[in-house]
Formats: sequence, C-alpha cells, structure tokens
Amino acid sequence: MGYAVRFFCTFAFFFLFFVSSTLGKYQDDEAVTLWVNKVGPYNNPQETYNYYSLPFCHPPGNAAHKWGGLGEVIGGNELIDSQIEIKFKRDVTKAKICEIELEAANVKQFKDAIDNSYWFEFFMDDLPLWGFVGEVLPDKAHDSKHVLLTHKNLVINYNGDQIIHINLTQENPRPLEEGRVLDMTYSVKWVRTNVTFARRFDVYLDYPFFEHQIHWFSVFNSFMMVIFLTGLVSMILMRTLRNDYAKYAREDDDLETLERDVSEESGWKLVHGDVFRPSKNLALLSAVVGTGAQLATLVLLVIILAIVGMLYIGRGAIVTTFIVCYAFTSFIAGYVSGGMYSRHGGKTWIKSMILTASLFPFMCFGIGFILNTIAIFYGSLAAIPFGTMVVVLVIWAFISFPLALLGTVVGRNWSGAPNNPCRVKTIPRPIPEKKWYLTPSVVSLMGGLLPFGSIFIEMYFVFTSFWNYKVYYVYGFMLLVFVILIIVTVCVTIVGTYFLLNAENYHWQWTSFFSAASTSLYVYLYSIYYYYVKTKMSGFFQTSFYFGYTLMFCMGLGILCGAVGYLGSNLFVRRIYRNIKCD
Repeated sequence: MGYAVRFFCTFAFFFLFFVSSTLGKYQDDEAVTLWVNKVGPYNNPQETYNYYSLPFCHPPGNAAHKWGGLGEVIGGNELIDSQIEIKFKRDVTKAKICEIELEAANVKQFKDAIDNSYWFEFFMDDLPLWGFVGEVLPDKAHDSKHVLLTHKNLVINYNGDQIIHINLTQENPRPLEEGRVLDMTYSVKWVRTNVTFARRFDVYLDYPFFEHQIHWFSVFNSFMMVIFLTGLVSMILMRTLRNDYAKYAREDDDLETLERDVSEESGWKLVHGDVFRPSKNLALLSAVVGTGAQLATLVLLVIILAIVGMLYIGRGAIVTTFIVCYAFTSFIAGYVSGGMYSRHGGKTWIKSMILTASLFPFMCFGIGFILNTIAIFYGSLAAIPFGTMVVVLVIWAFISFPLALLGTVVGRNWSGAPNNPCRVKTIPRPIPEKKWYLTPSVVSLMGGLLPFGSIFIEMYFVFTSFWNYKVYYVYGFMLLVFVILIIVTVCVTIVGTYFLLNAENYHWQWTSFFSAASTSLYVYLYSIYYYYVKTKMSGFFQTSFYFGYTLMFCMGLGILCGAVGYLGSNLFVRRIYRNIKCD
C-alpha cells in the first residue's frame, strides 16, 4: 500500500507539473492572449476582486475564462480574456482599447480605488504583470487630484518562438472628472533576448532577500543548536540513566542502602507499573498522532516535489499538490492511529478511525467556511465557488476517507498487538506534589520555546512571501529547517518527558504531545507581532483572513509537532523501561 501511495502522489505531481509546463510556442503574427485577473488594495493581499468590478472597459460579448485548476481557484484567481489584439512579434505603436465615460458613480469608484492604492494583475503566457489603477498628484488649485493611468505600454521579450518576459508601464495620466470621456490605449513592442525559456521566471525571484546573509546564518545557527542540543541530551540522559540502571540493578546491597537509594531517587523507575497505562481520551490522542504523522510525511513530500519540480512557477500548483497528496497520504494517518489505538487496548476503533479521517479536514473546513462567508459578503475573488468545494469534498470522501479506513485496518492487524515492556498495575499509583516547574502545564509551555527558536527566522521569510507578494522558492532552506525542527522537537520532548517521569508523574502521553505542539502557540504569537509591525494591513476582511489562515497553519503545525514529540517520547519511554525489572 505504501508503494501505491507513493505512485499516486508521484503521478499527480508529474501530471500537474506537465500541465503547468506546457506553455505556448507561437508562430509569427499568432494571437497572444492578455488575461485580466484581479484588483484590490495593495496592502491587503487577500482582499481581491474581479478586474471588472471597477468600471474598466468590458470586452464585447462573452469573454473567455481560463481555469488553471483547483489550486488557482482556491487562490482567488479568475482569468478573463481582455480581447486586446496582440500578435506575436508585431509591434503596435498606439491603439485604442475603448472609451470610459466618467459618470458620478464611476468617478467615485475610481477615486476610492486610488485612495486605497488598488493594484491590478494581468497574465500573458502564464507570466504575471502588475500595475496600479491610478495615483494622486499635487494640484495648484486643489490640495491634490486623482488621475487614472490610461495608456498601457507592453515591452515583450522573446527568444525564438517563446515569450520570456513582459514589462508593463503606464503613462498618460488623466484627471477623474465627471462628464469626461477617457480613451484607454495600449502599445506593444517586441524585443529579442538571449534569456532562455528555463530562466524566464528568475526575474520574479528576489535573490537578495531570500539568499541574504542572515538567512544562511539562521540556518547555520539552527544547525549548531541541533548539534549542541542532541549532544547535551545524549550526555545527560545516558549518564543519568546509566547511574539509574546501576543503582536499580544492584542486588547485593543491604536493605538500608537500598531504602536510602529509593528515598533519594524518587525517580522514573518507581512508576513502571503505571507508565504504560492508557491515556485519557485515547481515541482523540490516536487521531491527532496519526494525523500529525500524515502531515509530517505530507510536508516532507511537498517540499521535495517543490525542489524537484519548481512548483512555485505554476499558479496554485503548491495548493493543488498539497490537496492531492494529503488525500493519498491518509493511509499513513490511519495506519499510525489504528496501530496505536489497538496497542493500548482501544475497543471503539471505528470512532478512532472517523476522528483520524475527519478531525483536521473539518477543523480547516470550519475556519474556511467562516472566511468564505466573509469573502462572499464582500464580493471578493477569495470566495471559493460551490463547485470547487464539492470537488474538495469528493476528494476527501472517495480518496482520503477510504484510505484512512484501509490504513486503520492494516495498522490494527500489523502493529496493533500490545507489547509494553512493563505490566500495568490494577491500582494507579498516587502522584506526589512537585515544584511548579515540574507540572505538566509548565513543561508543555516551555517545550515549544527551542523548536520555535529553530524556525523563527524561516517564519519571517515564509510570512513575508505569503503576505507581501514575494515568490518563495528556497525550498532547500525549508527542507533543512524542517529536519532541524523535527530533531529539536524530539530532543526537547524527550527531556521534558524524562523530567516528568522523574517527578513520578506517569501522565506523559498528552504532556509530550502538548510540549511539542506548543511551538505553534509561539508561532501564532509571532504572527500577531508580524501583523502589527511588519505589514500595513487594515480592515475586517484582511484581518480575518490573516488570522484565520494563520490559525489554520498553526493548527496543522501544532498537530505535526505534537505527533513527532509523542512518537519520539514513546520510543524513549519504551527503551528505558525495557532494561529494568518490572515485577
């Protein structure tokens, strides 16, 4: 089954990559389509509207639409043929697009758009073009006047029969005054270039920003943290455990010495009869651990595919790949969850399976439903069409859910047999009171600090690329940071679990999960700082989308880290109790 999952994910990726890579080759004088996409406030990236929501020239008749797939629609794109006549290698000195009659309502719409720094996005041969609707100029008679930029100048670079780059500039500002008629015009100039087709997206990549010295330094700093932390954990735990094993295994000590050791230790050995006791809400814990294992595999897979296939080139390719691969990796969630639930004596495995298959998707659906309602109210392109929601639901119902069910059945049969090193006692051992810093809540909160520190700088680059119009392409950095995050999370969680068990608190399962999952809490707190300090976003629409999307991201990150922390702690606990006498 694992081979089948990998096959389907690989097939889906290469299909998507092939579709996104079959861009046009043109004959001389062949028509080239200029697609209009969206407009919106520059400072609010998600608050976007249909280009013709402003009173621009509408093409006559029913203009053609271009749909680029599931990810493009979810990303809020709606490409419409502008019907501007452009032909390959044919220059246009100046041509008229249409006339705009400035009525009072039109003037008000344009002025509001200019006051809010509205920008627009076009596409030609899958290359984006951007520009502002207009600007405010100083005026002698008035404080300022609003002008509309009425002439679009396109300089198109080509190499052979392929388009390499398009540069859009705007000229001829005209004042917005009621009753005037404005001529909207354009010009086209074709210029030959030696840039190859494979390098045509390089102009959109901000090399100085993403490959800045601070980015390299942050990865190096995180790597050194991993070396130091793993070395420290290995040294402390191996030395401590060696002493513990030596004292515990001594059979020739007299009774007084043994009693003194026990009274002085009060350590993890004393809870061997309770440490493998099933945790509360076992079905929920199994579901989140299984989902986290799936998300960890999914993130690793998508990062590798992005490195190999340059998914950042295609509109919505990352989102589409994520959704498809999430569906096919659901088998992993079912397998991990089903095996874990069965090993701990769970009886209602169907409940656990349903939780595993639906918990994270329905959490995202709940947030998405609220955001979609807001987007519909504002009439934004960010609103996901009903048909797209049906497609996503069908993918979940007919691919993700059955694979989760199959994974659960396989997990229960292949890895569901109980194999605890120590037998669980009938009567639970009382947990003694300890100092405040050894309580599960404090251990959980402190556990996320170092993992957050290891990804702190990378979060800045990820947030900036998503919220400030930069194309994130350094997935090699992301892969390194992801591996570092996994290692740091496992090390920190193991240390926290050891301290908790040494305090004779055997409720380590949920504590190890929350200790790692608390990383997402610090990421969300950082997102609040980023919103108020690093952006100029405003308005209810953009604020709700920013914090809604960030909450969705942090929930996924929390489940992922929590599962990694639990699985690491589980291996550690089973390893240390395998070498002691569990009578």
